[in-house]
Amino acid sequence: MKVRKLTVTALFAALCAVGGFIKIPSGVGSLALDTVPALLSASFLPPVFVGFASMTGHIASAMYAGFPLGPFHILIALEMFVILYVFARLHKAGRHSWKWIFFTIANGLLAPLPFYFLVSPAFFVGAVPAILVATVLNAVVAAVVMPALSKAADGRLGLVR
Repeated sequence: MKVRKLTVTALFAALCAVGGFIKIPSGVGSLALDTVPALLSASFLPPVFVGFASMTGHIASAMYAGFPLGPFHILIALEMFVILYVFARLHKAGRHSWKWIFFTIANGLLAPLPFYFLVSPAFFVGAVPAILVATVLNAVVAAVVMPALSKAADGRLGLVR
């Protein structure tokens, strides 16, 4: 493993943790812009590293919030890893429209689905609208910033692929 990949992964994971401080009010706890840096990292890192950055960033953000869902944050972090891994694969394959559609459906609708069974149907119904809004907001911010960041950072981060 190259030091550059680890360094850039750590940078994006730290940015995810910082994004966790930008809160979105909701009735189900803390929703934040902690996913934006992970989405942006798809331009610079291989998919596995994007997944690790998002997973680490989520755990850091949840820790700051006091782990409101307790050990369920481990499940959420694993879901984030898989979702951002697939997102990065779609990005690398040039499927730019599909990556946003996938991310919105997977993170906003499918990721909360286990909580229908693990917590309660009422929690799921209450959580999905806020999570979907947060997902769309994260995606919109990342979609706006990604082209400019990719162009500005071209050659500066070494575009570790």
